[in-house]
Amino acid sequence: MASYCTTQGRARAEIVEKKSRFIATVQHVETEEEALAFLDEIRSEHRMARHNVYAYVLRENGRVRYSDDGEPQKTAGMPTLEAIQHASLTDVAVVVTRYFGGILLGTGGLVRAYTQATQAGIAAAEIMRISRCIDVLIEVPYSLYEQAQRLASQHGAQTVDADFAAQVALTFRMLDGTQEPFEAALTELVRGQCPILESDPYDAPFAAPGQADSSAPDAAPNLT
Repeated sequence: MASYCTTQGRARAEIVEKKSRFIATVQHVETEEEALAFLDEIRSEHRMARHNVYAYVLRENGRVRYSDDGEPQKTAGMPTLEAIQHASLTDVAVVVTRYFGGILLGTGGLVRAYTQATQAGIAAAEIMRISRCIDVLIEVPYSLYEQAQRLASQHGAQTVDADFAAQVALTFRMLDGTQEPFEAALTELVRGQCPILESDPYDAPFAAPGQADSSAPDAAPNLT
């Protein structure tokens, strides 16, 4: 069951190496256009910096790009890229801005500094796992609400919405391919009296009950 890890929003961290400041800015991006727009934004913010080294990894067309931006070849962009890949992240762009401190670091020092700055930026970022999910929707009487919630927990489903009206309209998120036993248990619970709707599969942050996931639910996908 395919899943991948990425960052949420933007994060920033800074290290200092022999008076040079290395500022790593990490951004979630999903297209090359977004990555390049992010790069332009950071370049504009740090116009006085000596270097704005970057790397990004995208799921879109398997795109991977990096630039040393004037640093000696393979001492900056490649270490930045390798730090992203070592963290097993995708749909991520990192720009490491260097304000030169007047002391040359040498090739080994540059590799270490850009690696450490990128690692610090990633450590400051919120990492989320994206999985192929589906939503299961059902309306149940109030008397069956708690039982439906228990079934969801037992089958690895996450409650993402509950609308209390004449009945309780429940929306559960779970990994695509795991829904059949849960839907069978729900059907038995309501004795076949309440229709069950299932969404098309979609990619979303997911954590089964008992796992941490601070990501907000996505907008409701199309239903079939």
